Amino acid sequence: MTIDDFIIREIQPQDNAQIAKVIRDVLIEFGVPKVGTAYEDQATDKMFETFKKTKSIYYVVENNNKIVGGAGISELDNFKGNICELQKMYFLPITRGKGLSSKLIKICLNEAKNFGFKSCYLETIPYMDSARALYTKNGFKYLDKPIGNTGHYSCSIWMLKKL
Repeated sequence: MTIDDFIIREIQPQDNAQIAKVIRDVLIEFGVPKVGTAYEDQATDKMFETFKKTKSIYYVVENNNKIVGGAGISELDNFKGNICELQKMYFLPITRGKGLSSKLIKICLNEAKNFGFKSCYLETIPYMDSARALYTKNGFKYLDKPIGNTGHYSCSIWMLKKL
């Protein structure tokens, strides 16, 4: 299976249940706490509606009519400034190692630039080594403390990329 076997497209209302399952399945796979993470976010169950707001977009990755991953950008919560957040980026094992995550990051960051954002922020978990390596490879730099307030208090790694 290659990258050409996957479709990246904007989320649709009928994708909500599938992408919520992907997000929660990946979090469980990596042993991420269910509290203080995307696992318990109300937005996880209504991603289409959550990303309908201005300067916000979410993409899903599809394979054989099944959602297998996704990521999006939106304004950083509880922050006054021109920074967006890379949000809800999760991929099932079938997608990994094919370059899809880097491709989706590039798509999201391009949209962020089009929306006029100057930087992109993200949060992750310390032991998600491959995710941290992916973000570093794509130009994100570590921060000493969080910015904004996403409510994800179990995420103790903060990163930023200038756009």
